[in-house]
Amino acid sequence: MSVADIRQNYEKFELLEALAAESPMQQFTLWFDDALKAGVPEPNAMTLATATPAGRPSARVVLLKGFDEHGLVFFTNYTSRKGNELAENPWASLLFFWPALERQVRLEGRIEKVSAAESDEYFHSRPLGSRIGAWVSPQSQPITRAELEARALELTASLGDHPQRPPHWGGYRLVPDYVEFWQGRPSRLHDRLAFQRDDAGQWSRQRLAP
Repeated sequence: MSVADIRQNYEKFELLEALAAESPMQQFTLWFDDALKAGVPEPNAMTLATATPAGRPSARVVLLKGFDEHGLVFFTNYTSRKGNELAENPWASLLFFWPALERQVRLEGRIEKVSAAESDEYFHSRPLGSRIGAWVSPQSQPITRAELEARALELTASLGDHPQRPPHWGGYRLVPDYVEFWQGRPSRLHDRLAFQRDDAGQWSRQRLAP
């Protein structure tokens, strides 16, 4: 089979205005709960797209670690490529794809750092190896495997069982002003409902052509 012949017919669900939530985060909560109940592998995996001030984009998969009406939270190294790009251009996009449910969610908005207290709380909830790993990796910098493993041995011994959060590591929150829900439908006549927030903080909703 050629790549061009790979296709999937979507026919499991529909997304109609009459059944959709009034706010995008309420709708996101409903769909995220559906992904959990369906046993979707890593339902919190999301593609994070950032860009330089010149507009050169980059994307990678990160993990959602919390969400509410204020936005979606993830944690990373502030000095990584994405951290540097967010420092220079604090706008980003997130994409969730749950193929088992034939659904996508796109979110766009401004990025802000979460509080130090929130970063501390999450950091100390992580497994010990992950906490030490945040110290070990100079993320996005050139390194050999031998150097990485040597750093891991050295810092595992020196940091002990209760390492503090490194100052270069913490959380970001994407505060969305655009959220789009995509539900696959037969014959590529997919459902797309887009929520847009205005300057007064009010959400409007419209259907987009697939």
